[in-house]
Parts: sequence; structure tokens; C-alpha cells
Amino acid sequence: MTTKDAATSFRWIWAGIGLAGVFLSSFMIGRFPVAPHHVVAILASQLLPIDPSWTTEAATIVLKVRLPRILSAMLVGAALSSSGAAFQGVFRNPMVSPDILGVAAGAGFGAALAILAGMSGLGIQAAAFVGGLIAVTATYAIGSWRGSQGDGVLVMVLAGIIVGTVFSAGISLTKYVADPANTLPAITFWLMGSLASVTSRDLCLVALPILSGLCLLNLLRWRLNLLSFGDDEARALGVDVRKIRLAVIVAATLMTASSVAISGVIGLVGLVVPHLARMLVGPNYRILLPTCALLGAGFLLAVDDLARSLAAGEIPLGILTSLLGAPFFLALLFNIRKGWAT
Repeated sequence: MTTKDAATSFRWIWAGIGLAGVFLSSFMIGRFPVAPHHVVAILASQLLPIDPSWTTEAATIVLKVRLPRILSAMLVGAALSSSGAAFQGVFRNPMVSPDILGVAAGAGFGAALAILAGMSGLGIQAAAFVGGLIAVTATYAIGSWRGSQGDGVLVMVLAGIIVGTVFSAGISLTKYVADPANTLPAITFWLMGSLASVTSRDLCLVALPILSGLCLLNLLRWRLNLLSFGDDEARALGVDVRKIRLAVIVAATLMTASSVAISGVIGLVGLVVPHLARMLVGPNYRILLPTCALLGAGFLLAVDDLARSLAAGEIPLGILTSLLGAPFFLALLFNIRKGWAT
């Protein structure tokens, strides 16, 4: 093992320990206190025959309320950060984030329409998911149509900006016609991002698409290394650039749309975490993507803990990720090495 590999393994161990620590401490944070040994015993009792020494209320809080939320935060964080890293490689741009193709705006518009129509939580999630997919489909169609006449990557990014702007205008129109007493606050709060209402059913609905997207991206991660060097170089090495780019976009979009469907719009996670991962393990996607998933899960879980503990009322996740991520990303800009993809 080389010195570089040993250093990477050491960082991975510390990242894993940090994630485990945040995972366990998250069960103890909240208005209903649960002792650490009770948390461990309650979780272990799901696998081992342990005589209960805890109250029924403590078990309900840990298993029914906090566990789905904690797992959802980890899943969403891993999905957004991995999607951001994948998009940055595909589009060869370090400033790209998971909503570059309009998925966040499309999902937000779908959710806003569902809230305006008085749909339930499941209907809102479905509308958000469909809205995100429609936005990316429109972006990809425009990019494929015009990209054949020039720089396909640049055209697709510009198409994503245009589609996102259109759907953002749709969100504004929906908020304009919404009832200011009830519907408008609901739309506004949803767009700020939150995991407060996540249930076990929500977790089960999004786990399959998110985990499928993560698996697909990890299977393609060595090809992402080639795409980072440019289309011509990748083709010279035998990579079907069009098919690989489409596969990566589909996987990343599936994860992003699923995440937005249950958490609302959460910014900067997919932009900041990939850069932090590059500082720790380098730009090689073979190790970068798993690192992004690990760091993203821990980052969003820690932010969610802050969201439900800093004030009497819960702070929307989108506000905290922006407040924490913006100065952090500014610091990264001053320290990041030139040639981020090499």
C-alpha cells in the first residue's frame, strides 16, 4: 500500500467514525430525551433478543419518529452530494450542482401545484418527483436537439438554466394565486426544505430509486474519470460518450428528484460536499463517489440535527445549508487546487 492509499484509508476511517457518532447522537437530540444506553439497546433489540429496560414512549420516539428521519437525512445527503459530483464530472464544471438541469425547479413547481390543489403528502411527493423528471427530460431534449450543432455540454447547461427559469416562474405564479392565509405558507415552507414530516413509508418509497441511482453511478465511476478529460479523449479510449452521459444524467436525476420529493429544495449540499471530498481523497471518481456519499450523509444529518435543536421551532434545512455552505464554499474557493479534474 502506498503512502497516498494509506492516507486515504485513514481519512475514510475517521469519516466513518464521524458518521457513526453523528448517527447515534441524532437519536438523543430532541424535546424528548433518550439516554444513550437506551438508544443502543432499542436499536440492538431489533436484531437481538434483549429484555426491555426502556419505556414504550422511548421506543416509539427512537424507532417510529427519529429513525426514519435520520435514515432519510443520510439518504438525501448521500444522493445530493453524489449527484453533484457526477454532474460536475459529466459537464466538466466545478460549479455545477444537482439542480443544473432544472430538476429542483421542476420538482418545486410540481409540489406547489399539488399543494395548491389540496393534495395529500403522498400526492405532493409524487407531483414533485414527476415535475423534476419532466424538467430534466425537457432539458435533455433541447440539449440533444441543439447540441448536435455545437458544444453539446454547454448547450445542455444553458438549456437547464432556461428550463429552470421557466419552472421557477411557474412556482412564482403558483404562489401568486395561492391563498395567502393557508396555501401560500405551505408552499413557501415546503420550498425551504425540511424532513420534519418524513415517515417510514416515505423512506421506503424513495429508498429504491436513490439506492438504484447510487449503484449505477458507482458502476460507472471509472468512466466518469474519462469524461472529465473531455469527449474526444473519452471516445479515443473506447467510451460511448452519449450513452454514458445519458446514464449518469438519468441516475443523478432519479436520485435528486426522489430527494426533493421528500425533503423539499435543499441547496449547496451537492455543490460543497464534492469539493470537500476532492480535498480529502483527490479527483479520482473510483474513490470520490463513495466519499461523497459518506460525507454527504453525515453533513445533512448534522445540519438536520441543528435544524431541530437550535430554536424552539424547527428551522428549514434550506436556510441552514445556505448559511453554513456559502462561507464554507467561499473558503474552498481560496484553497482549491487548480485543475480540479486532473
